[in-house]
Amino acid sequence: MDWRKVIEFLRTHSRRPGVRTIAFAIFWCFAWLDSQIWFRFPTGLHIIVFLAASPFCYYWIIKYATRTLVRIPHEWLENLPFLHRKRRANRRRKPAWNDPSPIRFHAALTLSYLPAWQLAAHSPLLFSAYSLSSSITSTGAFGAFFIGLAWAVWWIDRETKRAAPPAAKKRIWDPRQLVAWYFGKKNPKLRQSVFTLLTYTCMYGLVFFLLTRLTGCAIYEAPFGGGEEKQLRQIVKIQKVVKKKFVINPYSSVLFNPPPIDDVELDVLEVTEHLYQIGQGKAKGAGYSAGTTRGKVRFIRLKYSGGDWEQDMARGSDLNLLTEYGVRLGHPVSDRPEPMEISRLRAFPARKSPPMVYMTGQQGISVSGGEVKILRKYLLESHGMLFADNGGSSGWEGQFVSMMQRVLPKVEPISVYLDHPIHRIPYPLPRLPIVAPHGRSNALGWVVDGRLAVYYHPGDIGDAWADGHSGVPREIWESCYQLGINVIYYAHAEYNKWLEATKE
Repeated sequence: MDWRKVIEFLRTHSRRPGVRTIAFAIFWCFAWLDSQIWFRFPTGLHIIVFLAASPFCYYWIIKYATRTLVRIPHEWLENLPFLHRKRRANRRRKPAWNDPSPIRFHAALTLSYLPAWQLAAHSPLLFSAYSLSSSITSTGAFGAFFIGLAWAVWWIDRETKRAAPPAAKKRIWDPRQLVAWYFGKKNPKLRQSVFTLLTYTCMYGLVFFLLTRLTGCAIYEAPFGGGEEKQLRQIVKIQKVVKKKFVINPYSSVLFNPPPIDDVELDVLEVTEHLYQIGQGKAKGAGYSAGTTRGKVRFIRLKYSGGDWEQDMARGSDLNLLTEYGVRLGHPVSDRPEPMEISRLRAFPARKSPPMVYMTGQQGISVSGGEVKILRKYLLESHGMLFADNGGSSGWEGQFVSMMQRVLPKVEPISVYLDHPIHRIPYPLPRLPIVAPHGRSNALGWVVDGRLAVYYHPGDIGDAWADGHSGVPREIWESCYQLGINVIYYAHAEYNKWLEATKE
């Protein structure tokens, strides 16, 4: 292979706007896949990539702008250095490609809709506005449907006019022919339109179903480190605060070297004494012995049908808890929470699955039979844990228990008392913190092989994690943070023990 020719070929064709656009489109698709199924890069980077598509879209839109819509001077195109292609004297101009075309103009607008839609849908995630992001995503999907429908109607109408009449009188199957037998003899044009609508709707629904069911190959890795499974000691420290005053001589100027007259106050400060690091293993730094140096503790919230799965998420509840966990235990944590469909759990390998997933709400819970099997496999085979919080309804507990009867039919729920390790390490809880009781005052647990596979909290703990703490007293929201940290740590510790025990 002559590498000189290859390099010269790439150097020549890389200057073409079409080649640059195709290369960026491939890169854009990888960024979109990462934002949907891989989650390797932060949301800010995804937004930058989506925003970077604007110059490409702008170039092709003004390139094919028609005279009936807007007339763009050709000199404007020459001022776009990022896509401009230098003319050569020996290159012949192709009028069919370079001349303004209404079809290509509308095609450029249509393709520009996709990056604009994704940019609008992902931008609210920077402010934890997950409900707004979900609404924009749904609205954009409807917009894409009608744009595609317009193209389908235009295409079938054009092809019908172009199609030559059939030569023989046979049964015609071609939908472009109005004499097709399934159109009948009465109102064939109307039936052709209905046929186009139904066919396009089925195809769009199939593509939408496949894209929303993408799982990819995701992995979860805990941070590498070590530590001990012990309680964080709460100590009381007495601090002496001295305030000095100046003494003013009423018969002269200010005396600059007065004897100090101290106001002594005693402030009682409750602090946490970090005599040791919390984790598992003998390595330096807080973490887990089976983790990796690139690993981080992440907070995954399950999305489900029938209810408000995103409750308190827009108010920063998940991110606040994750941040508190990282600050207090010293473990590396992710910079964002991750809402995830239940079906996405099957994308994780058995030894690279998330140790814990979170679920909350106050309305209905609707999970399919396939999602039930995925949850069962996650809890039993992948050694995962489900943390559920009743977000504000006495009926939500009954629906959650019914769901667990389908997921773990052979396991009965039990009361999780305060002497359980999940209530003692790293923070010993004197009582179960409850923001608002919804039926019971104790936690429920589903035990599998001696570990808590499911932990249910009845008192809307997510409200206390949210910005402003929903107005509850400090001692309540502080205990809620401590319980949340305990649950995250318990799940990761049990998962780490399982990884070490099954290591080959």
